[in-house]
Amino acid sequence: MIRIAIKMLMGDRLKYLGLLAGMAFAAMMISQQMSIFLGLSSQTGTFIREMTSTDLWVMDPQLRFSEDTISLPDTALQRVRSIEGVAHAVPLYKGFLKAQLADGTRTSVIVVGVDDATLSGAPATIKNGDATLLRQEPGILIDERDMGTKLAYTRSGGAPMKLGDRISINDRDALVVGTYRGSPSFFWDPTIYTTYSRALQFAPRERRLMSFVMVKVAPGQDVLAVKERIERITGYAARTSVDFENITKAYILKSTGILINFGIAVGLGFVIGMIVTGQTFFNFTLDNLRYFAALKAMGASTGTLVRMVLSQVLSVTWLAFGLGVGIAAFMGHFLAKTDLAFLMKWEVLVVTVGMMLVVGVVAALISLVKVLRLEPGVVFKG
Repeated sequence: MIRIAIKMLMGDRLKYLGLLAGMAFAAMMISQQMSIFLGLSSQTGTFIREMTSTDLWVMDPQLRFSEDTISLPDTALQRVRSIEGVAHAVPLYKGFLKAQLADGTRTSVIVVGVDDATLSGAPATIKNGDATLLRQEPGILIDERDMGTKLAYTRSGGAPMKLGDRISINDRDALVVGTYRGSPSFFWDPTIYTTYSRALQFAPRERRLMSFVMVKVAPGQDVLAVKERIERITGYAARTSVDFENITKAYILKSTGILINFGIAVGLGFVIGMIVTGQTFFNFTLDNLRYFAALKAMGASTGTLVRMVLSQVLSVTWLAFGLGVGIAAFMGHFLAKTDLAFLMKWEVLVVTVGMMLVVGVVAALISLVKVLRLEPGVVFKG
């Protein structure tokens, strides 16, 4: 009987393809928008994840996310270094500053100043040169992808920046001594690395300029115990990279319309799938009522008819899910080669198939109302 049900489903090719296309579009829209949302969420923590040399981030308790500008006093560094269980601690500067290229192009940049002595926090993947070039006066590292895009000479026809070029950061000279390869970030402005002391020269004069204290826990020490000790003795907040990334992600999603916008897009995909599938499948059922009536007249039970309808819905649902997710993944393959966010995790597939099954089951229930109320005698009417 299941084979008969599938043959009935595929008998009208035009309606079958329309049903399949509508459900595949819904699956594509749901999985694609969720993957972009997860990609954007992941990019909010790019800077934090790339600081692999630190166990704890010490910061002002009021700091809300990684790009916040609430700084620590200079005394914070020595206070943290004196805590039991801290192997070493280094300062880190991070701030948004104004820059001007050689041709007069003005832009905003994120300046990251790493410890002069250890260069802890410098980019892990340096393409030209190495981190020690930062000690060259007044050296900076820029992302190689920004040379022809965000830091291109727009007033000179879009010419790309190159090694050896000079720029002005907050009216102070800076020399491009190397490039690095960073991961795409949620924050648009190009990130420039230099030493901590030089970053303080670039920054506007303020009483507090230290953004973070980066802590490496001593071998054999429990990270959470050292975290609690730092917070209790200094009064500052100490967070692991995972905690800091989660706080940043939560703040960005809460303070912007990203969550609402993508939630609406996913909801629209669900509603579109529900309407298209329900209407198309209901019309399909109406067109095939005489066949269901004939089967009922020949002794087919209600349970058999229910299984036939469910098998029809589930077969097209699984096929549409595969097509829709496949199209979304294909598009994501090309998006991944750009800075656009796309991250398709297994959770996306689970949620998508769950929503598609809900769509299919609702469509089946709508159709079953007609089938279950069907009188076998209808087959003998003209």
